[in-house]
Amino acid sequence: MLSKRIIPCLDVREGRTTKGIKFENNIDIGDPVKMARFYYEAGADELVFYDITASHEKRDIMIEVVRNVAETIFIPFSVGGGIRTVEDMRRVLLAGAEKVSVNSAAVKNPEIIAQGAKAFGSQCVVLGMDVKGVEKSEKIPSGYEIVINGGRTYMGMDALEWALRAQELGAGEICLNSIDADGTREGYELALTELISVNVDIPVIASGGAGTPQHLADVLTQGKADAALIASMTHYGTYTVAQIKNFLDDKGIKVRMKW
Repeated sequence: MLSKRIIPCLDVREGRTTKGIKFENNIDIGDPVKMARFYYEAGADELVFYDITASHEKRDIMIEVVRNVAETIFIPFSVGGGIRTVEDMRRVLLAGAEKVSVNSAAVKNPEIIAQGAKAFGSQCVVLGMDVKGVEKSEKIPSGYEIVINGGRTYMGMDALEWALRAQELGAGEICLNSIDADGTREGYELALTELISVNVDIPVIASGGAGTPQHLADVLTQGKADAALIASMTHYGTYTVAQIKNFLDDKGIKVRMKW
């Protein structure tokens, strides 16, 4: 059995780490390079960096920030936001990232997944999914709809159907974010996470809603996620990565301990 991964997420806006609730009311919480180093030293398994306004603002990702973060950590590092072409992917990987995350661009042009997988390997291509709960319908049979541009644009696409299609195109991993749970610290969206996790064959990272170590235990067991993204609960010092991992280890959930 593979170890479950604990992955801090740095949402970056104008060169600073920020955090909001349900994609709104973001506040500045620190320098992403310093925070990346802190999490690396704290025992995080991986790190995720999102330039959260690049797609909405139709601009390229802040490559210098990516490079500076990559130079200060020695764990896998995934980068997303403003990646629209295979050349964008190449720039991010050359700047030091191990993986690139495509979200809005992949919804608009699904072939970017296949192109990226062919150029760099599926293991480098992460599908970012921002999902909102809606009423079930013929168009959205799962009751979960894909939303892009930082939660601004509803796409009329069913989340499960999109996850399966992205897997077929060559995505090597899915980072599944519930907009309804994002930043609330009230727990992950377990039903959504389980729905995607049990129906795809690639790893699923749960995102949105972590507030306590028990929430991670729930999503890694009931939600059947392979990894859990964390932000608010560690950004504000409520818990440390070590405390979370010790809790999970005590629950019999296999995690990679620092020592």
